[in-house]
Amino acid sequence: MTCKVLAVCGSPVVASADLLRRLAGECDHVVAVDRGFDALLSAGLGCDVYVGDADTVSDAGRVLVDAATDFEVECHDPYKDYTDLALALDSLRRRWPGAELVATCAIGGRPDMALSVLGLLAGYDDAPVWIAEDKVVSRILHIGESWTIEGAEGKTFSIIAIAPGTVVSEHGLEWELDHASLGLLADTGISNVVRSTATIQVHTGTAIAYLYR
Repeated sequence: MTCKVLAVCGSPVVASADLLRRLAGECDHVVAVDRGFDALLSAGLGCDVYVGDADTVSDAGRVLVDAATDFEVECHDPYKDYTDLALALDSLRRRWPGAELVATCAIGGRPDMALSVLGLLAGYDDAPVWIAEDKVVSRILHIGESWTIEGAEGKTFSIIAIAPGTVVSEHGLEWELDHASLGLLADTGISNVVRSTATIQVHTGTAIAYLYR
């Protein structure tokens, strides 16, 4: 049976303690990505694995990382070629091949870092990928994947192509699409409204779909 892994990233915009506790309870394993360790500590949570160079984790968090006995630590040199999230995804693939991924504390802060995070998560095509924050839940949809949304009538929904040649269908929304081509980062799918049980399918390419709470 496929497991589900929560990756708590290092964005300065931190998810609420309630959301972190709920996500941790729904996942089989928790990976702290550098400063994401502090978010977990603030919520009274721990992790199974810490990955990072410890350049943004707090002093108190660094003490716990250095003395860790009840979780594994993959500490990297700050002068590395990859971001902490890239290294965390590599660790996740090695430890739990094919695991479903839920990322949080992943958006906000520097726009360049936010785009890098999106690119890295889009490159994780091993299994479903979710980005869960307090105000929005997102799903990265690769070719052949779909998302059925229930109980969200009246909520705002958007979908954006993040790969060339993306073709999608949307049903159960105010404005529906049937095998429609979306331009790369184009605004065609922005600010739709859920009207009933909605089904989103990506036929080719890759897209990120956003459902606002």
